[in-house]
Amino acid sequence: MKKDIIVIGGYGHVGGQICKLLAARYPGNVFAAGRSLERAEQFCASTGGKVRPLQLNLGDPFPAERLERVKLVVMCLDQENPSFVITCLNSGTHYVDVSANGAFLTQLEALNTTESGLKGSAVISVGLAPGLTNLLAREAKLAMDQTQRIEISIMLGLGDSHGQAAIEWTVDNLSATYDITQKGSRIPVNSFTAGRKTDFGGRLGQRKAFRFPFSDQQTLPGSLDVSSVATRLCFDSRFSTAALAFMQKLGLMPLLRGRMMRKLAVKSFGKLRFGSDMFAVKVDAYGQKDGAPALSEWSIQGSEEARITAMTAAAVALAVYESASLPSGVFHLEQLFGVKLGQDNLTLTTNHTAGPFMEQTLPDISGWSRLSKL
Repeated sequence: MKKDIIVIGGYGHVGGQICKLLAARYPGNVFAAGRSLERAEQFCASTGGKVRPLQLNLGDPFPAERLERVKLVVMCLDQENPSFVITCLNSGTHYVDVSANGAFLTQLEALNTTESGLKGSAVISVGLAPGLTNLLAREAKLAMDQTQRIEISIMLGLGDSHGQAAIEWTVDNLSATYDITQKGSRIPVNSFTAGRKTDFGGRLGQRKAFRFPFSDQQTLPGSLDVSSVATRLCFDSRFSTAALAFMQKLGLMPLLRGRMMRKLAVKSFGKLRFGSDMFAVKVDAYGQKDGAPALSEWSIQGSEEARITAMTAAAVALAVYESASLPSGVFHLEQLFGVKLGQDNLTLTTNHTAGPFMEQTLPDISGWSRLSKL
């Protein structure tokens, strides 16, 4: 009988929090998996045995019979090859992906057409960005009759605690060139260019954010059928944001690709503790409502981005684990789920009617939305 949950990368900064949240409901059925059995055992000991250790190396062949007892896999590590995901889905094991590699998520999307007989359900683009950004973009679009353009802005706090993998990903992408969809065409852009002011609301007010390769902007044009989508990043420190944009303008960002400079940047980001632990997301959708140009705005704010990412992933994982009959195949988060904003929380709802669904509420998130004519 399938009842186990494996969290791969389960003793990491985000994965460990996911394990604890899932084990609170299903103690003994959650496994923290990764290359190091020693680290897995140390982490699991801190949970009082509610989470169990498992040594697993994604680089090794994974026999399908090992999934006979596994109902759900939660992936917190980046991958390049979809073979493990295919093995899961062919065995009827559900899959939730918390990674943010746009190219890999596109490969997973393609499994719906390249693979036949998938028995399990995969939910991808799960976390803060991609994840909650996708859900807010969906709600912003639904508020209008037509949507031509979606602008997503993300603010992260430099006083927050970020995992090593997240810091390395951020540093590596400061000098990235990547494609976005603009007016239906793919065009190359550079990180930390094309600054745009956005109003996060409340005491955060207006901030200037710059292009950054979050994968939501790569997948939302297809999943929401919108011809232009762009995502930008800023930090709670206006000085730090402006300094990085100035470095890009001077052509200095490619220096971060060198081994020594990259190492120094990663170390510096890891030690930075000025600023707050706040995060914010703002989605601006432009289109038409009742025959007139309109703007649909959705925004959320909270603290501890990694905690919110883990809470989102755990909520989705529980929804998948407890659903009586999910549709099989690969789905981005916004294709199966929606959100409702409360006074100080956000509730995950369902878009599909495949069996009963228990809504999952994420606390400590404030949000607002409005629709206005332009």
